[in-house]
Amino acid sequence: MAAEADIEGAGSAKKGIPKLFIIIGAAAVVVLLAGAGLYFFLSSGTAEAEHGAVDAHGVPAVEAPQTFIFNLPPMIVNLNNEADGKAFMRLTVALEVENEAMMIEIQPRVAKVIDAFQVYLRELRRSDLEGSAGVYRLKEELLRRVNVAIYPSRVESILFKELLVQ
Repeated sequence: MAAEADIEGAGSAKKGIPKLFIIIGAAAVVVLLAGAGLYFFLSSGTAEAEHGAVDAHGVPAVEAPQTFIFNLPPMIVNLNNEADGKAFMRLTVALEVENEAMMIEIQPRVAKVIDAFQVYLRELRRSDLEGSAGVYRLKEELLRRVNVAIYPSRVESILFKELLVQ
């Protein structure tokens, strides 16, 4: 029996040594990874100071160009009749343009822009404007129509200042 106990003790000692190596190796890998992460974290701060601002993905940040806002007068439009009664929309829009010269080019064509908006808006139903998807479609369609009306000039974006549907 004593011989059997010695054999079992020797077997468990042999099993314990590889476990110890695995634990030490895993700890060494964790320490190395932590050190590499710390190195890259600290070195990215110095590169930012040397080469300008960098965003979270390592791409150099580009300064946003200055844009100008061209305000259109508020519009009140009757929406297309539905079964649940009459509805109207009050809409105030601003046009975002690239530069001040573009604002001067748009000024004589404002009547065309408002006309293009009115024709489109009168065909809308209240259900067309429900949810964020409806407002997004409205924004994209107005942007397309304004760019057609003022061609060859171009508007960068449509900004809703007021959008009320009743």
